[in-house]
Amino acid sequence: MFVLAPRVVPGTTTGDEKKSDSHVHDFVIFATVFTEKGFALPAAKVRVRRTDESKYRWEAISDRRGEVGLKVKQGAEYELTIEAHGFKPQTRKIDAREGNREDLTFQMEPFAGGKP
Repeated sequence: MFVLAPRVVPGTTTGDEKKSDSHVHDFVIFATVFTEKGFALPAAKVRVRRTDESKYRWEAISDRRGEVGLKVKQGAEYELTIEAHGFKPQTRKIDAREGNREDLTFQMEPFAGGKP
């Protein structure tokens, strides 16, 4: 996953300075999801919310490599919940007050008996 920002040459103006700074305060959450045996887990549902809110604002599904990326705003704490059919859900806290990216790895644990 690549996150690209517009290139700005020092000392020049484009007349569109607000747009060139539009991604400056973004924070990228990148997660890779695996089964308990270490295989990529596609179609895992990822939901993210601010820790001080009850409603999830962002949702995504892991791709065929078990990877998923979400862009949120810097300066807050978030809670990420991941669910996949046949596996126990997992939740992690993410501190987006500093830095601009968090890389997470999840090894999902199956439900007892293999059924949810």
